Amino acid sequence: MSLLRRNRISAFLSPHRVELVRLQRHVKSGQSERQVAACERADEGTAWGAALAQLKRMLPTGTGAEIHILLSNHFVRYAVIPPQSKIETPVELRAYAAFQMREIYGERTGGWELTTSSWDPATGVVCAAIEHGFLQGLEELAASQRMKLKYVEPYFTSVFDHWHDRFDKGRAWFALVETGRLCLALLEGGAWLRILNQRILDDVKEELLVALEREALLFSAPAGTSGQVYLFAPEHPGLTLPEGSGWQVVPLGDKTRPAPAPYPFNNMTQTATPDA
Repeated sequence: MSLLRRNRISAFLSPHRVELVRLQRHVKSGQSERQVAACERADEGTAWGAALAQLKRMLPTGTGAEIHILLSNHFVRYAVIPPQSKIETPVELRAYAAFQMREIYGERTGGWELTTSSWDPATGVVCAAIEHGFLQGLEELAASQRMKLKYVEPYFTSVFDHWHDRFDKGRAWFALVETGRLCLALLEGGAWLRILNQRILDDVKEELLVALEREALLFSAPAGTSGQVYLFAPEHPGLTLPEGSGWQVVPLGDKTRPAPAPYPFNNMTQTATPDA
């Protein structure tokens, strides 16, 4: 590791808490320091304001560190952008994605910052959006702390990028569960078909099963059809689906490919591994 490498801070932001991981130069690779703090509830303001305020309280000042931000799916809106052979430039892709997002979410998308995965005219892309004010607040906070904001990344797309090469090459279901939120995606032959991002109101196991069965019916799979669902749910260790449901959980995250450092853990004292 270069001795000139910046110290690095990775932060996971959710409506409930902020998790901060510090990776320092001159420190043995694989060692990190994790801090976790609950967000103070705000009666008014934006959904992300409390998380931003808590991050500000936790960040050191004047370190010159790089900061990587991972955003809970509570803060992000997603859509599958269908394949379109006529898209040839990034400008055309952005316009196409903006149009598709407006069709789904309406005029409120005018205040959102959009980003897309790598474009493939055969498979389509995922578009993710956060409020522009949130991104601006993160940029201003990093500048005020004399830090370099390296990237802001949605939790769902980060987890997908880390493990998607393990997915079945045919039809693949992928579920990401965090506190109070379920993201469920369906891919067919590497092409995006569907992304669902919904609140978990009560029983996570029941709501995951209901979502899988409903989405399977929408995509012409009979109820009770056997299938695998690739699951990452670090805040719900041991999460499974009922025997006889027709679904088999394939957990993501093991010793051969552990979760990167900024991902949330169910145990606040668990040692994190550095992200790539």
